[in-house]
Amino acid sequence: MLGILLQINTGVNAAVTDTAQAVNNAAQQVVSTLPAQPVITETSFSLFSMIAKGGVMMIPLGILLVLSIYVLVERLLTLSKASKKNPGLLAGLKGMVHAGNIDAAKALCRNNNTPESNMIEKGLSRIGQPMAEIREAMVEAATVELNALEKNLSILNITGRIAPMFGFVGTIIGVIKIFYDISLAKTVEIEVISNGLYQKMITSAGGLVVGVLAFIAYHWMNTRIDKIAHRMEDSKMKFLDILNEPTK
Repeated sequence: MLGILLQINTGVNAAVTDTAQAVNNAAQQVVSTLPAQPVITETSFSLFSMIAKGGVMMIPLGILLVLSIYVLVERLLTLSKASKKNPGLLAGLKGMVHAGNIDAAKALCRNNNTPESNMIEKGLSRIGQPMAEIREAMVEAATVELNALEKNLSILNITGRIAPMFGFVGTIIGVIKIFYDISLAKTVEIEVISNGLYQKMITSAGGLVVGVLAFIAYHWMNTRIDKIAHRMEDSKMKFLDILNEPTK
């Protein structure tokens, strides 16, 4: 009886050993069939490389950006000079006009060399003529000065309108590239469509950024010009009042 039990125990141990070996072999086969994990390498990501992925449409957007910055800086310098205030200008002109020293009053305006003083100088040159003609001459001079202040602002206006359109064109080109790459690769793996997605998103973002910057600059400059126009209108009315005052 004891011999039979020993034989059964030996058979069970052999079966367990064979099963463990089979499981181990099966596990090794499964591991060997798994795809190799990709090696992740660290890559640098700069603004320039990102812009370069936007494609050819980033060139006109870059030109529009540079042009907008140039106009903004140039207009800022001009408007800063035009916004220069001289609180004593009208007070000095009043004494000269009442004293009949028109040439000195004109020289004072020329020395200030602002849109406001240039407009008043035009009115001084019409003294002796009817008040309506003096007012009309000053209005015309103010219009000329304001037009000079608005010079090149149309570039900002146009840039604000067309920059998003260039970005939209870049988006369409990116979508076309995506479908073209898919047709060549016969698959929609992310590696296939990534270049087109980069171009699509970067040109869209670039167009919006340039357009928004130009839009803000355009309306900011117009706001400053409006302030100068209101000050010129106030100075015109005060100067006409000086002419209407009786001479003591």
